[in-house]
Amino acid sequence: MSLMDTQGGEKNGKSQTVGFTEEQEALVVKAWSSMKKNAGELGLKLFLKIFEIAPSAQKLFSFLRESNVPPEQNPKLKPHAMSVFVMTCESAVQLRKAGKVTVRESSLKKLGATHLKYGVVDEHFEVTKYALLETIKEAVPEMWSIEMKNAWGEAYDRLVAAIKKEMKPN
Repeated sequence: MSLMDTQGGEKNGKSQTVGFTEEQEALVVKAWSSMKKNAGELGLKLFLKIFEIAPSAQKLFSFLRESNVPPEQNPKLKPHAMSVFVMTCESAVQLRKAGKVTVRESSLKKLGATHLKYGVVDEHFEVTKYALLETIKEAVPEMWSIEMKNAWGEAYDRLVAAIKKEMKPN
């Protein structure tokens, strides 16, 4: 039985989505094991990369809009960035085992609602994906490969699909 992405698919010879493979899982687990101890710093790097690519993204965060200090000095950014980075990586690590994105359902609904409320659009998710892959590449250069890039990209795409599914007005 193959694993389906959060968008689903059809069985019995019809268009079926290829699952997150054992090899992809091993690459993601290996990288996360190495990065976990620096999750706070890496999360901050991720967000600073996002803001470097798309400075207007800072306006999506009330704690940055209402601040007079640079983002890297904002005391609320690092904890937020770390929680996002950890959630993204943990979701990737669990993907194959669970066969789907594993973020508590209430959290997924909340993530969808929050992203909708603040006007997050596809381009924001694309910038974040690029920044995430660059952050991981810099964090584990000795492990980095096209296969690892594809594994993390696939895991991220599935998380985004699950969040988007919950991005609906009440």
